[in-house]
Amino acid sequence: MQTIEFQLNGEYVELCNLLKLTGVADSGGRGKALVAEGAVTVDGQPESRKTAKIRAGQEVECLGVKISVVAQ
Repeated sequence: MQTIEFQLNGEYVELCNLLKLTGVADSGGRGKALVAEGAVTVDGQPESRKTAKIRAGQEVECLGVKISVVAQ
């Protein structure tokens, strides 16, 4: 499984935008589609909210990629 470390600039990033910013999804729309398809987990739990607030310390998994969110 590939692991990506994402540096968080603010308090949080929306889930669909995180997928776009890390290159897991081609666009925000594709990120939303992945969430709707049930392909995304946050901290090991399925996540269905496209704009879920992802904060530092959380881990997101999608399509065999693990994204570790860290504070800047």
